[in-house]
Amino acid sequence: MNDLKNSQAPVTTVTINRNEFDDKTDNIYEAISIVAKRAIQINSEIKKELLEKLEEFATYSDSLEEVFENKEQIEVSKFYEKLPKPHALAIEEWLEDKIYYRNTAKDEE
Repeated sequence: MNDLKNSQAPVTTVTINRNEFDDKTDNIYEAISIVAKRAIQINSEIKKELLEKLEEFATYSDSLEEVFENKEQIEVSKFYEKLPKPHALAIEEWLEDKIYYRNTAKDEE
């Protein structure tokens, strides 16, 4: 997920041309399903990466002073909050043909 910083995915809501979105599958529901599954994968990758980075700063004592001193942890969290959302990243990948998919029902025919 090193390409998160270089992603051109929008951070805000953007309208997408429906014809362009479902052009590859000729079925809007199938296209949405594929993108949704990819968004779930991206979300789990981002979450795993974030938890690994936050684990570096983990302290296992309950002192109030440490809460205010941990500015690095706050900066890491802010970085991930500013990233495009997983569904926006998945849509960007879909429109740029970076998602491999196949319909097994069509393959059987």
